[in-house]
Amino acid sequence: MAQTLEILTRRTDTLKSIRGIVHTMKTLSAINALPYEQAARSIGAYRDTVLDGFQAFLHCNGPLAPTSQEAAVQVIVAFGSDHGLCGNYNEILADEVLRQLQRRAPTDSVVRVLCVGAQMEDALTALGVQIESTLLPPATTDGLGRIAGDMVTRLDDIRRDSATADVAVTLVFTERAAHGLQTPIAQQLLPLDAELIEDLDHRAWTSRSLPVFNLPPDDLLAGLIRSYLFASMFRAAAEALVTENAARLARMQQAEQSVDERLEVLKSETRLARQSEITTELLDVIIGFEALKDRDRKRKKHRPATD
Repeated sequence: MAQTLEILTRRTDTLKSIRGIVHTMKTLSAINALPYEQAARSIGAYRDTVLDGFQAFLHCNGPLAPTSQEAAVQVIVAFGSDHGLCGNYNEILADEVLRQLQRRAPTDSVVRVLCVGAQMEDALTALGVQIESTLLPPATTDGLGRIAGDMVTRLDDIRRDSATADVAVTLVFTERAAHGLQTPIAQQLLPLDAELIEDLDHRAWTSRSLPVFNLPPDDLLAGLIRSYLFASMFRAAAEALVTENAARLARMQQAEQSVDERLEVLKSETRLARQSEITTELLDVIIGFEALKDRDRKRKKHRPATD
């Protein structure tokens, strides 16, 4: 069905407005990702310092006693998004959480799931996953410390309420991959990775000064574990926000390209409609002119002759 020039012009203006919104969202996604990327690098340096503390503790106190994961309270922390326009970002993470739950069923007790982001909560609920609590993701990099500290506090509460006083924690978040892609990651935090502890225990102490501690070993170990949890939560939250903005940026680029293609089609249709209206107006002028000429000829033909 042919569309009038007025309709095509209105649709073109609407698409231009949509393109402006999409371009703004794309720009914001690119700008927002940078501070979180810098925060992820910064917390990496802090985490390395905590691992140095573990190495020093092992150097002075020997290897850690093994912890049974089967007897611990199972906790999964999922870092998703609170906003849309990022494709199937939360659905991919929800599938990974479901795989982690299926690995623990049916021998283990109920797994407690902590969720970050309303969109993540909806994706998990759609898969039938029962969520214990949902937290709001940080709006700025200043909120990364808040969300990490809140998560560590909740884990402390879960540990105090458990009969065994042991907690097995798994983080599920999205991490950057090669070629600008993202991939879901399931990282075990507690019990501490045996390979990590063994590597720290066998790593040579680089300083010429031997480590010395004033705190009791149990208090020092608890502080190191709490700092390790905080750094890991902080990094997971930062990585999740970097990849969320990257996913939104990719979707906005696709949307912008789609809008541009549609605008080109509308421009072509508008040119054809404008040319058609010009042709119609010219034909009307020519037909009117011919009608006037025909009328004048008829008047001259029937005009009475004068002496």
